[in-house]
Amino acid sequence: MKNERKTTKEETEQNLDALFTLLAKINDKKDIEELFLDLCTYKEVEQMATRLKSAKLLKSGYTYNKVIEEVDISSATLARVSRCVSHGSGGYNVVLDKYDN
Repeated sequence: MKNERKTTKEETEQNLDALFTLLAKINDKKDIEELFLDLCTYKEVEQMATRLKSAKLLKSGYTYNKVIEEVDISSATLARVSRCVSHGSGGYNVVLDKYDN
């Protein structure tokens, strides 16, 4: 039997805030890995890693064609990553500039 209750926008925002707050507190790579593998399918985690690598390559000057040669990513997904790097909320740029040594 399907639950008929719908999550409110406020509840969704609270859940997202709790997730992001928790992630910000995790300092152990193994703990993050285990959490992601519980939260997402392996394929979803793999796709996130591919997007992050593609963003890194784009930021370092790679062309679309060169990124596609290096990474298994569709041109549509790469276009979205590129838009986010150039005009998104800043997440790729902040994380890569701040934490990718």
